[in-house]
Amino acid sequence: MKNLFNIYKLLSVAILFLVFVSCSDDFTDRPPEDSISLDAYYNTNDQVVSATNGMYSRTWFQLCNKFFWVLEIGSGNMYSGSPDVAGLRTFSLNGSDPELANGWASLWANVAQANALINFLESRVGPDVDQDVIDNAIGEAYFMRATAYFYLVRMWGPVPIIENNLDYSNDPYINTNPVSDIYTFIVNDYKDAAGKLKSKVRSTNYGENGRVSKGSAKAMLAKVYLYQKDYQNAKTIAEEVINSHEFKLLGGSELPSMSFGDLFLYKNNNNEESIFAIQWKGDGNYGSANNSNTQFGISSNTVSTSNASYGGVMGPSQDIFTLYDAVDLRKHETIMVPGDTYPNMNTSNGVGFTVPDEDNAQASGGGIKKYCIGRVSEATGPADAWAMMDNNQYIMRYAELLLIHAEAVLAGGASTSDAAALSSFNAVRNRAGLPSKTSITFDDIFKERRLELCFEGDYWFDLGRIDKSDAIDIISAQNRGDKYGVQNYTPTYSATDHAANDFYIDYPDNDVAKNPKLLEDPVPYTFN
Repeated sequence: MKNLFNIYKLLSVAILFLVFVSCSDDFTDRPPEDSISLDAYYNTNDQVVSATNGMYSRTWFQLCNKFFWVLEIGSGNMYSGSPDVAGLRTFSLNGSDPELANGWASLWANVAQANALINFLESRVGPDVDQDVIDNAIGEAYFMRATAYFYLVRMWGPVPIIENNLDYSNDPYINTNPVSDIYTFIVNDYKDAAGKLKSKVRSTNYGENGRVSKGSAKAMLAKVYLYQKDYQNAKTIAEEVINSHEFKLLGGSELPSMSFGDLFLYKNNNNEESIFAIQWKGDGNYGSANNSNTQFGISSNTVSTSNASYGGVMGPSQDIFTLYDAVDLRKHETIMVPGDTYPNMNTSNGVGFTVPDEDNAQASGGGIKKYCIGRVSEATGPADAWAMMDNNQYIMRYAELLLIHAEAVLAGGASTSDAAALSSFNAVRNRAGLPSKTSITFDDIFKERRLELCFEGDYWFDLGRIDKSDAIDIISAQNRGDKYGVQNYTPTYSATDHAANDFYIDYPDNDVAKNPKLLEDPVPYTFN
C-alpha cells in the first residue's frame, strides 16, 4: 500500500494501453476484449489494488491539461489570449475545438476503463484474492464512472449512458439519454461506490490517503443532490460525512497549525481535507504528471517560476484581482499580485520570489498561485521531461462539502440563521481570516464558493445552476480583457436549443460525424 502510486505494474500498463486507445478516438472505440489476458494478472491482492491506479491520473490528463482550465476562463475566473484555450472567453468555442475534443475523450476513457472493471473484474481473480479487495476496486470504478458522468452531464447535457462498452462494439450509433436519467445513473453509481468502498479516517500518514473512500463517494453524492435541488438528501448525506470526522479543514479548529496555503504544497498531497484528488505521478511517459506549474507559472523578463522555457499560459481575470477583501488570507495563496512575496518559492533566481510588475501571464497583471509551486526543489518534488510535476489536483475537498451543507440547509430559502448551516459556512470563512456571519443568503454562499474554490473548476458549473438571465448578467459585467483594456462579452443562447438553465457546450464535431444521434432528441434510459 505504501507504494500505491509508484505506477505501473504489468496490469496497469495493459489497462493504460486500453485507456489511451480509447482517448485516441470516439468513446465507443476499444481494443478487443481478449487483447489482454486478465486472468494472468489478478492473482494477488496487490494486483487487484493496482488495477485502478490509472484512473487516478492518466485517464484524466487530456481533460485536466487544458480543457479543465478552459471552463475557468469561460467562467471569468481566468484570462488567456492563447487561441488553444481562449474560445470560451469570447464564447466562440465550438465542436471543432481540439481541446474540447480532448476533454470529451478523456471522460469517455474513464467510463470505458470503469466499465471494464465493473463488468469483468470479479470473474477474473484468483482464489487468493480477498473479497473486500475486489469490492473496493469495483467501488473505485463506480466512483470514477459517476465522476466522469457528472462532468459529462454538466458540460454537454444529454449524453449516452453506457454501462458496458462491449454492447456497442458493432453499433456506434448510440442515442443520448435525458439529463434526469443521467443524474439517476450518477446517484446509483455513487451509492454503489459507497456500498463497496472502505471506510477510513484521513490520518497524518498522507501516503495512505490517496484512494477514495466511502466518505468520498458520499461527499460527491451530496454535491450531485445539491445540483438536483434535492436539498434534504444533500443535507442528510453531507451531515453523515461531517459527523464521520473523516475529513478536516487544514487551518480549521481541528488542525490549527496548518493553513489554506498548506493545501497546495507538494508535501501535503492527500492531506486531511482532500476528498478526491488527481494523483499526478511522473513516470517517464507524457500525460502522467501535473502541468499546472507551467500553465500558471510566471515567466517574465527577469525571473521565472516555471521549469519550462515558457509559462503563464493562463492568468487571473481582472475580476479576480478585485474579488478578495484585503484581509482574506486566500487571496495571497490564490493569485500573485505585483509586489507579493513568497519566501519559500524557488525561481530562476534562487529561493524567494517577489512578483514583478511586468507583462507576465498573458498581460493579466499578475499570476495564478494555486498549483504554481515553483521551480524544482526539495519542497516541490520532481519534474518530468515536459516540466510537469507531482502535486495533486483537487476535484473535491472538505471545505466545499461544508458549503454544500450550508446551502442544503438554506434549501432555496431567502436566508437562514440555522446553527448547523452557520457552523459549516463560518468554518470556511474563519479559516480565511474573515469574521463569522449570523445569517446567510444564497448570494453569500455563491460568493464564498467562488472565493474558496477559485481555479478549482467549479465556478462555470455554479453559473450554470443559477437562473440563466442572472448568470448572463454576471458574465456580461465581467472585464474579460487584460490589464490594458476592458473587454466585455455576452453569451447568447437560444431557449429552444436546451433547457432554460444550462451552460452546455457543443459536442465534438468528429464524434457527431461518427454518431449523428448525438444531435437527436434524448431517449429515456431503461434501468435494470
